Amino acid sequence: MSTTGTGADAGQETGGPAGDAGGAPEGAAREEREAAAQLSTAPGEERLNVPSLGVIGWVRWFWRQLTSMRVALILLFLLSLGAIPGSVIPQTPVDALKVEKFREQHETLAPLYDKLQLFDVYTSVWFSAIYILLFISLVGCIVPRTWQFVGQLRARPPRAPRKLDRMPVYATWRTEADPETVREAARQLLRKRRFRAHVQGDAVASEKGYLREAGNLAFHIALIVLLLAFASGQLWKSEGNKLVVQGDGFSNTLTQYDDFQSGSLFTADMLDSFGFRLKDFHATYEESGPNKGTARDFQADVAYWEGGDGKEKDTTIKVNHPLELGSSKVYLIANGFAPVVSVKDGKGNVAYRGPVPFLQQDNNQTSSGVVKVTDYVDAKGRKDQLGFQGFFVPDFAPNSGTMFSQSPMLKNPAMFLTAYHGNLGVDGGPAQNVYQLDTENMTKFKAPDGSPFAKKLTPGDTMKLPNGAGSLKFEGVKEWANFQVSHQVGNGWALGGALAAIFGLAGSLFIQRRRVWVRAVAGADGRTVVEAAGLGRSESSRLPDELAALVAAMQDAAPQATEPADDAAAAKDAADEKHPTGRQGAPHEDAGTEADGGTDSADPAESSEGAGK
Repeated sequence: MSTTGTGADAGQETGGPAGDAGGAPEGAAREEREAAAQLSTAPGEERLNVPSLGVIGWVRWFWRQLTSMRVALILLFLLSLGAIPGSVIPQTPVDALKVEKFREQHETLAPLYDKLQLFDVYTSVWFSAIYILLFISLVGCIVPRTWQFVGQLRARPPRAPRKLDRMPVYATWRTEADPETVREAARQLLRKRRFRAHVQGDAVASEKGYLREAGNLAFHIALIVLLLAFASGQLWKSEGNKLVVQGDGFSNTLTQYDDFQSGSLFTADMLDSFGFRLKDFHATYEESGPNKGTARDFQADVAYWEGGDGKEKDTTIKVNHPLELGSSKVYLIANGFAPVVSVKDGKGNVAYRGPVPFLQQDNNQTSSGVVKVTDYVDAKGRKDQLGFQGFFVPDFAPNSGTMFSQSPMLKNPAMFLTAYHGNLGVDGGPAQNVYQLDTENMTKFKAPDGSPFAKKLTPGDTMKLPNGAGSLKFEGVKEWANFQVSHQVGNGWALGGALAAIFGLAGSLFIQRRRVWVRAVAGADGRTVVEAAGLGRSESSRLPDELAALVAAMQDAAPQATEPADDAAAAKDAADEKHPTGRQGAPHEDAGTEADGGTDSADPAESSEGAGK
């Protein structure tokens, strides 16, 4: 009674309800549990003391992940995805004008593309990061696998398993030949079949198909070569375009190019020293039929020289047949017409004379162009500038109702020009396109009726400007050709890497690695028991036939012994219970372990085969 009352009073003093279990406070209950745990014989809970990875551990983990097959496939997939915008979106290194046109047409997307570097994908930060990580992943995979493969080449084939009848392909027979003769015959036959064979104990161990792993390594090394060739081609490349009018020449210097682009590590002294002159240009087209006007052939006849004082040599440049000079190639890209004009100023002096290239606008060579005259004075002797803008057509049809050319052939040339005077904007400010006329600060000449002054000209015609301001004469037509000079580094390495990758991949897919053992031991009846078995390291459909051919070839050195009828029937029944010669059976669960000599460490390098890339 006194104990119960004391407990109730204690519960009231602590503010707890009198009906609680024992009325003990929370702190007292914890102490009771700890005391009970100390007196108990039950095993206590122990916290696992897991050590942290640390900096070195995390680096090792990251390296294993980077060099794994999974990450390599992810990087390859990302690289292929990254190449898609480079094929769909116009690229600045390829066509800067198309990029500017895209910016004008897509004012919302263009700033976003700029931030994502989508106008220059292949030199962007994110594409380069994927590229470099893939390169490191391949190197980190190939180096250890190469050492493993070298170890496999230096090691002997694993010894024969204890129970050959557990192998997928198996054959056995008895012979009167002694065991040593059988083993030597088997070794020689296997070597003739390009097996690596040696006698170990009572059996001959052999292996074939090492080129499978060699092809696999060659494929991955070829990928590295391709990556290096691609990188060198981007870093040291140069590419420029030059429009050359018939009769003019070009020297391979930076100042001679119309536009020029190069890699980040390119320097001007890497340019090959050469030049060429366009002597003539020939273009042939279909003149009849459904393909009328279609181009048949383009040919530029040039005279070229190498070095500062090289002798001129004649050659021909065609489409897809460039001129190779040193490490540079000169490609024929486009062609067109350049009307020859002469312009006289207001005093009757020649202010300009020469061919003016007009740029093609359609497949029939309807071309647009401008004539800019900066050294000009008007009739009162005041300095001014002239500009003529218009079209040129090589085949004008007066009755067609249109100013467009009827064919790309030079049959009836004509020019349509509009005249301006004022400030051309070439004396200062930003650089201008030589094939466009900025008329913002220029004024059109007016005809007597007040309309803009324009005229159609044929060869020999003269366009006289109003108020004695001068004249323009259409003297004739020359042709021009646009050439691209490309200096590309690593093309030979890229080709070699691609071919090596193809052969390496073919070897890794079609070469099958396999092992064959032949055991010969003396039986209880005095005759030699011969066992032959094979194991494919990969799926090998040829292994049964290969083993059957080996057994048939061994019959000369180890013919099957003649047995009584009863013994022959018993041997046949025993053979039916095992794997017959030439039949691929299902291996037992320990077939792989038995094939490696009954131990797990007989051929440690094989455990990683196929685990890499």
